[in-house]
Amino acid sequence: MSSPLRPLGTSDLNVFPLALGGNVFGWSADEERSFAVLDAYAAAGGNFLDTADVYSEWVEGNEGGESETIIGRWMAARGNRSDIVVATKVGHHSRLKGLAATTIKAGAEESLRRLGTDHIDLYYTHFDDESVPVEEIVTALDQLVKDGKVRAVAASNISAERLRASLDFAEAEGLTRYVALQPEYNLVAREKYEGPLLDTAAETGLAAVPYYGLAAGFLTGKYRPGRTVESVRARGASAHAETARGRAVLAALDEVAEAHGAEPATVALAWLASRPTVTAPIASARTVEQVPALVAVAGLKLTDAELARLTAASETPEG
Repeated sequence: MSSPLRPLGTSDLNVFPLALGGNVFGWSADEERSFAVLDAYAAAGGNFLDTADVYSEWVEGNEGGESETIIGRWMAARGNRSDIVVATKVGHHSRLKGLAATTIKAGAEESLRRLGTDHIDLYYTHFDDESVPVEEIVTALDQLVKDGKVRAVAASNISAERLRASLDFAEAEGLTRYVALQPEYNLVAREKYEGPLLDTAAETGLAAVPYYGLAAGFLTGKYRPGRTVESVRARGASAHAETARGRAVLAALDEVAEAHGAEPATVALAWLASRPTVTAPIASARTVEQVPALVAVAGLKLTDAELARLTAASETPEG
């Protein structure tokens, strides 16, 4: 059986086609439950973990870094660091806000300590900081790579113009260039990525690793018009169920899922994984029971007609 791993852009990293989101670790999943989720993901062949230094600072009593700490403890307990591609981010923690060179360096050191490792596989700028010249950001990231503390670098939440400027500067100066981009992108939210950002990624060989791959849980199919769901994300996810686009997408997901005997979440992720530039959508699981529908994307092949059906539904006016 061929490996499901995909090359991540122009880097030497090979990743599972579903990145496991670490935002729930230390938030809606405690350490024991997080370990169980991580074990289930790894047992299914998963090797790509996405976290950030700010996860989960928003929880009362947390200070940020809880997710990285849990992932670090899990890798130490399982002795599998060399098998895992760890992606984390800098620039959004309240104590390390922005992308000044000193902030990037300090953020990396703190993430390395919490992860219990000597290198970060993929290091993202979490939110662009337009008060800092791209030259300073790119140079600081390049130094981390030269120091052996980071293997590859990427950007999230950045404009096409700043992304292009960053890539051009890195190329002109012979510095480490971004290999990936993390945009918000899913069946009910295409506008932020499709257009100049996607075009830039396609032209420059960047791998897209979309966040909100399941629209905060809406695309699992559990949020329906008039149905109440107990979840920390319920408000945002259930709002989609009240739009014409949301209802159209649910109908298409149900139809395609039934044809494959698959979960709606798997179908939604398979559509995303089929899109130009996308290497691995990100989705999180707070229980072991939620993991199979995510990792099943590696084995689900949708027909051209099914992909077209889903795409057409996603183009329904929000209404």
